[in-house]
Amino acid sequence: MSERKNQKYILISNIKSIAKDFRNKMSGISLPEYTTFSIYAIFVGAAAGLGAVFLHETIYLLHELFFNFANKDLIFLGTAAVIILPPIGMLIQSSMIKFFPKTAKKKGVSDVIKSVALNGGHISFKTTVFHFIAPVICIATGGTVGPEGPAAQTGGGLASKFAGMFGLSDSKRRIFTAAGSGAAIAAIFNSPLGGVFFALEIVLLNDFQASTFSALILASVTGSAISRIFLGNKSIFHFSPPIIGDYSNFYIYIILGLFAGILSLLFIRYLSSIEHLFKTKIYKVIPKWAGMLAVGLIMGISGFFFKDIFGVGYSGINKILAGSLAWQIVLILLVLKFLLVPLILGSGGFGGLFSPSLFLGATFGYLFTLIANSVFGLNLAPTTFILVSMGAVLGGISTIPITGILIIFEMTKDYTYILPLMLAVVMSTTLVQLILKGSVHIKHLEALGYQIKAGKEMSILQGIKVKDIELKNIELIPEQTPLPKLVGKIMENPINTFYTINSEGKISGTISETELRAIITDYDSVKDFIVAKDIMNPKIVLVDINEDLDHVLKLFGKWNLDQFPVVNRKEPDKVLGAITQHQIIEIYNHESLKFNLADGLSTELKTVNEQNPSHIASGYSIIQQTIPVKFVDKTLAELRLRNQYGIEVLMIKHIKSILSDEGEEIEIITPDPNYKLQRGDVLVVFGHDKKLKHFQEICKSYRIF
Repeated sequence: MSERKNQKYILISNIKSIAKDFRNKMSGISLPEYTTFSIYAIFVGAAAGLGAVFLHETIYLLHELFFNFANKDLIFLGTAAVIILPPIGMLIQSSMIKFFPKTAKKKGVSDVIKSVALNGGHISFKTTVFHFIAPVICIATGGTVGPEGPAAQTGGGLASKFAGMFGLSDSKRRIFTAAGSGAAIAAIFNSPLGGVFFALEIVLLNDFQASTFSALILASVTGSAISRIFLGNKSIFHFSPPIIGDYSNFYIYIILGLFAGILSLLFIRYLSSIEHLFKTKIYKVIPKWAGMLAVGLIMGISGFFFKDIFGVGYSGINKILAGSLAWQIVLILLVLKFLLVPLILGSGGFGGLFSPSLFLGATFGYLFTLIANSVFGLNLAPTTFILVSMGAVLGGISTIPITGILIIFEMTKDYTYILPLMLAVVMSTTLVQLILKGSVHIKHLEALGYQIKAGKEMSILQGIKVKDIELKNIELIPEQTPLPKLVGKIMENPINTFYTINSEGKISGTISETELRAIITDYDSVKDFIVAKDIMNPKIVLVDINEDLDHVLKLFGKWNLDQFPVVNRKEPDKVLGAITQHQIIEIYNHESLKFNLADGLSTELKTVNEQNPSHIASGYSIIQQTIPVKFVDKTLAELRLRNQYGIEVLMIKHIKSILSDEGEEIEIITPDPNYKLQRGDVLVVFGHDKKLKHFQEICKSYRIF
């Protein structure tokens, strides 16, 4: 056991040494930053592409191995031998969940989004390996799900580890993790542009930046090139040339898109319901392995009668395109795919939604054409409507209009039907967006309690409470204050907004220059009988002192006001002061500057230690401080270091292994207000020398482990 452990450490040490040598050589070569960035992007694309190819080939080889074994070596069971494969696969997955419950929860594209948006692109190598093996088992044993989510997670995980090994900052790690996911999708579908926009639309939530776009393009093109080298450059689907028909009939594609959107909505709702049912009802009564075994058995029986439902399903799509299946079979396949995919994923299985979306689209497009031709007497080309429907359902379920269009276009390598495809996909995704206001991946994260939006800095203001900032003075005036006195107060006072109070001392309205401007032209004729109550705006929004600034900023956007009175929920009638929109924007800019400083000084910050501070300006320095035991298991928001000690946390150094979640590699973490500090974490902090010295003395008084 100790010998194996030594071998592991030797391997880790060698990898670290290679990475360190490469870093040193790169830093020693005088290359423009953009060139270095491009080289890293190509490396990321190559790693993600190889990972995706390995995933693809592993699924294919194991699928062939398992089903050949069932058909040849289990001949005593007859053709029914295939029924036992999906239950076996689900049992293996349930065992993996039992032994690695925390890692198992970090599944699919949703976890990549969460990692990029909330954790600076950090994906542990353990998570990457787990979510490579589990989906391979699921799909290879017949599970009717896709390899795209696992591929994206594999590509993103490899890119994240690559960025960590080569000491890249969190901002670059975030970009490369998204680029790695996109490159893996590009490799799986042989779709470089599809990979680019997958990363933009899904992983980065449309957070577009020029440098990001460059990395995505380079990584996706490299990943796709790797795929073409190993898997070939032929189209996955085989079909006769599409016939789009007369332009006057293009409204039919719009109708197809609307119905595809409805199908997508029904699928998303059903998937959500099944996940909720298993989590809150079924698994309260029976163990998880039993539920997954039952679903696997249903899958096996379905595949026994309709083998095209097994696995990814591309062969079934090609049969539908060729018109070799009866419409009754196509209808059954549509129903089975619709029902089984959420059952597998909701019960605990692992896999993606892209391939099932394409399969649903193909079956729906075929049936749509059949009904239109036989019932309404139209003469629609089935091939065109099948391809267009595939894009519309893919775009609708994942809410990715551009990605949906490009993936279908690049997979089929045919440009002739691009306009109908665009019409249907846009209609489908628009309908889903109007009703759900988000993708299936975002809805999954919201169900877990995450509120994710575009941009890495979305959580900056969430860790700062209203009580943490200095409130502005608030001017309260009685409702019966005469107009001349009111005007005098406004002229003498720099405050732009006044609040009226009634006879009970409660705030009843607001008065600003906007309310005064409406009567100023008639001032002489109304000054003797107008009082504050007559012109006040009764619209009042009170802010609790315990709210975070992110919430308050949203209130400013909603109500279009410049400031809000602040109260304590325990004493709602007592006004403590006011908070202005300008204050929050200043704080946001300050916090953003802190993140930018951390990124700009990333190399220097990593060399700072407790004995070797870095002097930034006269009287200001950056130091490193190991956290005391009192800080363990507390978040940065709970510690309120800025308010308590007047310092800024620039980064967190966390001990982490290259192969597991614990070990000897230093991981650099961007300070997230919700990050819970762990034993051994080191804070890199910035501030005035006196305050830094005071902070160090406080930490020494709290220790030691």
